[in-house]
Amino acid sequence: MAHDRAGQVALPEDLVDIAHLVTAYYSGVPDPENPLQQVLFGTSGHRGSSLDTAFNEAHILATTQAIVEYRASQGVDGPLFLGRDTHALSEPAWTSALEVLAANDVTVLIDSRDRYTPTPAVSHAILRYNRSGPESRADGIVVTPSHNPPRDGGFKYNPPHGGPAGSEATTIIADRANELLRRDLSGVRRVPAARAIARAERYDFLRFYIDDLPSVLDFDAIRSAGVRIGADPLGGASVDYWGAIADIHRLDLEVVNPLVDATWRFMTLDTDGKIRMDCSSPNAMASLIGARDRFDISTGNDADADRHGIVTPDGGLMNPNHYLAVAIDYLFSHRKGWGSSVKVGKTLVSSSMIDRVVGSLGRELLEVPVGFKWFVPGLLEGSLGFGG
Repeated sequence: MAHDRAGQVALPEDLVDIAHLVTAYYSGVPDPENPLQQVLFGTSGHRGSSLDTAFNEAHILATTQAIVEYRASQGVDGPLFLGRDTHALSEPAWTSALEVLAANDVTVLIDSRDRYTPTPAVSHAILRYNRSGPESRADGIVVTPSHNPPRDGGFKYNPPHGGPAGSEATTIIADRANELLRRDLSGVRRVPAARAIARAERYDFLRFYIDDLPSVLDFDAIRSAGVRIGADPLGGASVDYWGAIADIHRLDLEVVNPLVDATWRFMTLDTDGKIRMDCSSPNAMASLIGARDRFDISTGNDADADRHGIVTPDGGLMNPNHYLAVAIDYLFSHRKGWGSSVKVGKTLVSSSMIDRVVGSLGRELLEVPVGFKWFVPGLLEGSLGFGG
């Protein structure tokens, strides 16, 4: 049953106390024997709140050390791209991770503008480096709990393929991190934050990502169609990117809400009455839906911008399965370079409508469990043309 204020703008009593949240990050000491306070990787990283002693400094120090050891065991000796989103716990965790990485002599690349970094920009940076031909391989960490409420923090590892780490990696990382927690962090190397930041190298995530978009998007077609576009970052890491995309590629695009506020006081409440940057929820997207007549099409992103929702003037928030079906039909009809053996990927929870579209195209369908990570190998090697 929906909360009685679902879809309405948050009130002061809905907001998290940021000072209390950050203090708890540093002061909370997790119990390594309590399963609720251990490091646990879900479909995309470890998530939790410092208020529940589930996302604290000790978790990040231990997890980062475990990642350092894991990447070394896999022969990953190139730079590590480190990004963060706009959640209040992201910057403290980003700093903690940097302290450990620097102490372990890992070359870390951070945003040259000292701004927020969407997950796709980190993935792009990893792939760009690894495809340039160096003998060493790069990987990355994104500090984000995705669309989770403002009280949460998140931490995810992206190996050299650029996508989320699979369970074969995260199980090893989590087990080692929890062992380090049980040892009171004995074995964790760390240097002061100022020294760690001074050692880090700068990388222009935004410019490299946006400059490469024409390799996959036909901006001439978008411009000539005269499409009026609205983009709502929902207070997340894409906030700088949409405006830059509009400027650099000359699109009729307006950033609907450029505000960043770690309480997300401008958000409308999700169905359960919580603040959640879920771009698939009509209640969380109520503000953008209310402005739908101003644009031919508009879009909203979650906090790390690896998910999106589409709003149209006639239909409001578009059913994501409808979008996936149309996108598949369009891409496989227009990408002439995709051979007949290139498959279409979908998750178990996606509509059977996709199955029918794929059948009409004469393509093979690959059905996987929930999680972007299952599409990564096929997309990387070219056996998959689309995954959603």
